[in-house]
Amino acid sequence: MQEKSFVKIRLAEERDFDILSRNDKHISAEMLKKKIADKNILIAENDGEFAGWLRYNFFWDEIPFMNMLFVTEKFRSNGIGGGLVREWEKIMSEQGYKFLLTSTQADEYSQHFYRKLGYRDLG
Repeated sequence: MQEKSFVKIRLAEERDFDILSRNDKHISAEMLKKKIADKNILIAENDGEFAGWLRYNFFWDEIPFMNMLFVTEKFRSNGIGGGLVREWEKIMSEQGYKFLLTSTQADEYSQHFYRKLGYRDLG
């Protein structure tokens, strides 16, 4: 019988800067440091090993907008992406936000992932 792995989702901390900067090439080092300080990044760890992250900002300064969700190849198809999204939704709900946004290209597979989580197409 295979042991079940333990996935932990937490806010990114300064100690995560190096691994995030090596993996997230879509953001400058300066902005990454700011996002960590502002608590706008969630980290997923599988049995203590870095498994992915979710990074967000605010659209029009008032609507939470997920602009990066990434699960490392080793840990894909294990529910980690959905876990990151659900934890982000919980945090945003606790802060009083009723709507969340993300964006994909029309031909991206990730559309199916977001629809499965209950997200709807808006445009």
